[in-house]
Amino acid sequence: MRKTQSGVMLLEALIAILIFSLGVLGIVGMQASAISASRDAKYRADAALLANELVGGMRSAQRDGPTLATNFSSTQVCPTPIDATSTPFCQWKKRLDSGDFLPGTVAFPPVVTVAPGVVGPPATSSLVTITVSWSAPNDPAPHSYRVVVQII
Repeated sequence: MRKTQSGVMLLEALIAILIFSLGVLGIVGMQASAISASRDAKYRADAALLANELVGGMRSAQRDGPTLATNFSSTQVCPTPIDATSTPFCQWKKRLDSGDFLPGTVAFPPVVTVAPGVVGPPATSSLVTITVSWSAPNDPAPHSYRVVVQII
């Protein structure tokens, strides 16, 4: 009887080790996925913070359509070096380009359009679109965050 069962315990041990190692590999894969999702959430939150910071700058400045279009124009070319006399958009873009917030960031200038008569007179109501794009490390697809706000 002993002869027919030789090596069965070794086979059981090998199967148990295989099942355990598959479980450990699954846990490592879930941990990597959780870290990636956490990183992506942080980048989205940073992009939202930066876009809302620019919107706050627009709301605290003179808010009529022509002034917003001048200070935050989508056709604006930022001078180098950017100093305190630069437009608010150029100062914001300098902070963004420093790389302290998002990796591979591209800040598109806000598109400011005067919204005729949506809420107020044409000169006091503007529709603003802000887009912030970034490329996460080891992620081939670029990500973007877009906010559309009406400045009254």
